[in-house]
Amino acid sequence: MIQRIQTLYLFLALLCSMGLTFLVGLKVDIAGEQFNVVQLLNKEELLLKLIPILFIMSGVLSLISILRFKNRKNQFVLNRLNILVNFVIFGVLIYYLYLSAALPENQVSDNSSTGVFIPIAVIVLLVMANRGIHKDENLIKSVDRLR
Repeated sequence: MIQRIQTLYLFLALLCSMGLTFLVGLKVDIAGEQFNVVQLLNKEELLLKLIPILFIMSGVLSLISILRFKNRKNQFVLNRLNILVNFVIFGVLIYYLYLSAALPENQVSDNSSTGVFIPIAVIVLLVMANRGIHKDENLIKSVDRLR
């Protein structure tokens, strides 16, 4: 499990989803108040609550995918689902931080741009993990043909 390169990619995706999100975070300035990602769970808007929930969901999917190392097809599907979740995270962040910033009550602070690229980094790591899983699957199929 640990000797496979896709496990390393999945672990890095897990760290990005869970660790960096809560360490780096997004500083969102809403009506003069700044909020971090964890503090967005206390807001009333569903879109704001969705951001930390999706980050946690992405981290949990990465962890489950690491633990499902014996079933490569299931691991591949979980990674694709995780990629979809990260695209949704990226879309929600872009919508809320930049497109709805045109509204006078929502202003984006300067340091919010670093946290927006966390889902993109996770997507790249998950694609590289899927590529490694696919190589392993092809190797197993080629060995089975020789038997």
